[in-house]
Amino acid sequence: MLTILGFAMIATFLVLIMLKKMSPIAALVLIPALFCAAVGKGAHLGDYVIDGVTSLAPTAAMLMFAIVYFGVMIDVGLFDPVVKGILRFCKADPLRIVVGTAVLAAIVSLDGDGSTTFMITVSAMYPLYKRLKMSLVVMTGVAAMANGVMNTLPWGGPTARAATALKLDASDIFVPMIPALATGLLFVFALAYVLGRRERTRLGVLTLDEVLVEEPETVLVGVGKAPSRTGGPGSGTGADLPGEPADDGFQGLDPHRETLRPRLYWFNVLLTVALLTAMIMEWLPIPVLFLLGAALALTVNYPQMPAQKARIAAHAENVLNVSGMVFAAAVFTGVLQGTGMVDHMADWLVGNIPDGMGPHMALVTGVLSIPLTYFMSNDGFYFGILPVLAEAGQAHGVPAVEIARASIVGQPLHMSSPLVPAVYVLVGMAKVEFGDHTRFVVKWAALTSVVVLGAGILFGTM
Repeated sequence: MLTILGFAMIATFLVLIMLKKMSPIAALVLIPALFCAAVGKGAHLGDYVIDGVTSLAPTAAMLMFAIVYFGVMIDVGLFDPVVKGILRFCKADPLRIVVGTAVLAAIVSLDGDGSTTFMITVSAMYPLYKRLKMSLVVMTGVAAMANGVMNTLPWGGPTARAATALKLDASDIFVPMIPALATGLLFVFALAYVLGRRERTRLGVLTLDEVLVEEPETVLVGVGKAPSRTGGPGSGTGADLPGEPADDGFQGLDPHRETLRPRLYWFNVLLTVALLTAMIMEWLPIPVLFLLGAALALTVNYPQMPAQKARIAAHAENVLNVSGMVFAAAVFTGVLQGTGMVDHMADWLVGNIPDGMGPHMALVTGVLSIPLTYFMSNDGFYFGILPVLAEAGQAHGVPAVEIARASIVGQPLHMSSPLVPAVYVLVGMAKVEFGDHTRFVVKWAALTSVVVLGAGILFGTM
């Protein structure tokens, strides 16, 4: 019964948000509450929610202060050179813009943190998509898939969890999978090319004269012909910075915004490098690092109290949306785990594996990882399900390391799971409905996972 109710709860949630009958926050809270009562454990709802909130509180804190930190770094101009380089490549061509989105997301994903990747990618690419009236779900979908493939890096989380759960060396899992993961990433780039061609067919290759209409809500954007120097900040003329050569094309982030701190550019570079290094080396917990980083960035760049308050207020909407979604997700995960639905669903899936598939447990694991890592957290899958699959595989002579490699192929889809806090950063900053993102990305992300799985089998790594 718990198995059926567990699948029913997840299906109900997905259907309601994809049909836009409920907001994600309301659905994440009310649907599990109703199902908790349906299984006769309504009296324990409070305990389940508190357990869920307790487990996700560090993630919520990390996201809150990461948004403030990277928001300030965008304000002060840290990413302006990167954005400018991408915009030079993209021009006003939708195909180049979509491919550029995938490349940027893949590069930034090297830090191993999905939230960071999405904040930087959306901040750089959102103005272009808005100006050219391109599909924003294409941007969120491509960014999520590129990050999902790169999320398999040893410091990204899933590989480390698999290594810990099965007592293996992370390098033994990851290194042989590099050809398969590279194939998956190339597939994402190819898919970005196809999606970009669709956008190009729909919109055409536009010229700057066709996209000079000012978008009032895009306050960081200044777009225009470089020779013009008559407009002020945010006027849409897009004048170059003093001393720079004229460059026909998008300027991206407004070069005249009052929040810029060019004299502190290298301080901010060093601070960001130090922060990412400390995160990778695990010198302190990530929430603590971003808390300290945000406080230091605000204090040095904006020593005056009114300016600090203004920067915090400017990013408050994103902070509230994301943190609210995380705590709402805590209700969903708390009920799934507290009622035992997750355990029963996992046992049912593992128990229905035919005996004849025993020698092919790596393939079975890879196939199961695609839906399971979407419907449950990485912790639940890698520490709850993977050891069972590995034990079943070893009984048929399949090495645990092959099971571990197969277990990471579902990550391209996992990164768009409603249980992944970072995806709410992505859709929130892109102003995309979560249901629209889900409807678009699921099929392509699942296909990317299948490509990785097929490449892994082809290369003999599982």
